[in-house]
Amino acid sequence: MKRYRIFSFDFDSRAQSLESVPEEWNEKAKELHLANREKTIKGLAYQYGEQQLEVKIKNFQDLKFKPFSISAFHNKFLQQVRNSYVVGGYYPALTGACALGERILNHLIILLRQYHKDSPEYKKVYRKQSFDFWPLAIDTLESWGELLPEAAEKFRALSEKRNRAIHFNPETDHNDQILALEAIHLIQEIVSIQFSAFGTQPWYFCIPGEMYIKKEWENKPLIKHIFIPNSLLVGPKHKVESIIPNIVVNDQFEYSNDEISDEEYCALREK
Repeated sequence: MKRYRIFSFDFDSRAQSLESVPEEWNEKAKELHLANREKTIKGLAYQYGEQQLEVKIKNFQDLKFKPFSISAFHNKFLQQVRNSYVVGGYYPALTGACALGERILNHLIILLRQYHKDSPEYKKVYRKQSFDFWPLAIDTLESWGELLPEAAEKFRALSEKRNRAIHFNPETDHNDQILALEAIHLIQEIVSIQFSAFGTQPWYFCIPGEMYIKKEWENKPLIKHIFIPNSLLVGPKHKVESIIPNIVVNDQFEYSNDEISDEEYCALREK
């Protein structure tokens, strides 16, 4: 009867508070937005330092929000890439974003290949402990059904950025900031598509404000290894007692052993 609900995720939406105030907003909404903006600027000054603060604020805003993502092998490094860009380390941010893309592909191949030994692609990847030829990794994961098609397309676009960044190109001396921002946006889009904690991914069903893993997806390799560790198995009567500093869930309720559909779970949860 129970389902896995996503509880562990990472995001940073502060960039939205730096946007201009729309004229059509009422005065109370404008005041609240300006207060949030001031709070964000103070936080950025504390986090990144006062020197060249206006540049850092602009860079942070240009990055856009860090996507809602389950906690996996990319979160820490994505934050490091973003930090590099904010303080003006554009080339490290560029190469870091590309390296992170390659790292994600390697993690997925090595973690999931044991489940695809009967596939024609397996013989191409079963021996290697690392992969630097992106087309093979992307095509393999996509053919296994472990990589969403939209994410695969973003990886292919990032692969082009990676080739230009890693191999010597004199133009990079002059457009490192633009290239870095493009690469970061691509890796963030990949994370948002493939590792989102909230969205329309085929393995999710949604109850307003809550994301659950569909029963039919629970034993899929990607879900079992990456998404379920970020979830708690809960019944439809569960209550979230606390979020900060720790997640506390009360699910001390009696449930039958009957198996129910995801739709029936939703109906029971919404009662």
